[in-house]
Amino acid sequence: MEGVESINKEDISAMEQPLSTGVITIVGVGLISGSFALAMKEKGFAKKIIGVSRTEASLQKAKELGIIDEALPLEEAVKKSDFIYVAIPVDVTVPVMKQIMDLITDKQMVADAGSTKFVLCDALKDHPMRHRFIATHPMWGTEYSGPEAAVRGAFDGRACVICEKEKTDADVIATVENMYKTLGMHMVYMDAHSHDIHAAYISHISHITSFALANTVLEKEKEEDAIFELAGGGFESTVRLAKSNPAMWAPIFMQNRENVLDVLNEHISQLRKFKASLEKENLEYLIELMENANKIKRILK
Repeated sequence: MEGVESINKEDISAMEQPLSTGVITIVGVGLISGSFALAMKEKGFAKKIIGVSRTEASLQKAKELGIIDEALPLEEAVKKSDFIYVAIPVDVTVPVMKQIMDLITDKQMVADAGSTKFVLCDALKDHPMRHRFIATHPMWGTEYSGPEAAVRGAFDGRACVICEKEKTDADVIATVENMYKTLGMHMVYMDAHSHDIHAAYISHISHITSFALANTVLEKEKEEDAIFELAGGGFESTVRLAKSNPAMWAPIFMQNRENVLDVLNEHISQLRKFKASLEKENLEYLIELMENANKIKRILK
């Protein structure tokens, strides 16, 4: 795959950094950041977790759930932290990240967990503190959001993408890689542009398809009881992502618009092939389309 270098979990270097006992701030206290904070406590990386959020209710819930130890405004939290982890909607990530980068010193580290990378990396490319930032995307998530959605053991066995590794200081890379590897993740390296292309193909189109399928069923099937009673495992698993938070996913689609449109056009083309085979009662072509799709079994077992 162009632009991608993968490192397996088994390839962890013997020169791993020791576990951190510093203060970690999570900006955003939702699914990803909350699960990350729980893991940082469990694995001994953090002696204290500070939470930053625009929503007071979310901060209170995060405290109740033991995700964070303290809630502070962004500037105060950054000044007290060794490591800042940003997991907020991508449309607000750039201004928040710029504010953070203006506050940090060479002794601090910053990482993000956003689903798009090019816009953010491009916005920070000339920042004097760019070398203290590492662009990451842990490839895990659910359809749920908010601090209540945080779970333990979330990242085990998953991939974590790191972009533009060459622009980040070695100690930042070593610390963050050690964190993710300790959580059971394996690293995949690529440039930000390649990341956004592959994310559109693998993740973003799945969400759009799920939203569209849910709308299709809601439009045609007016009886909610029928949907509830008759929906089997296939429908439920396919439409699961339609429960995802629009406030998070709409900015992702817009920020990665060109790549999403590219894959969406191909998806529409594939749907038209299935439509044509049914309209023309072409059983042979219908089977051919499905048999070709079966090739995915060689990749996803």
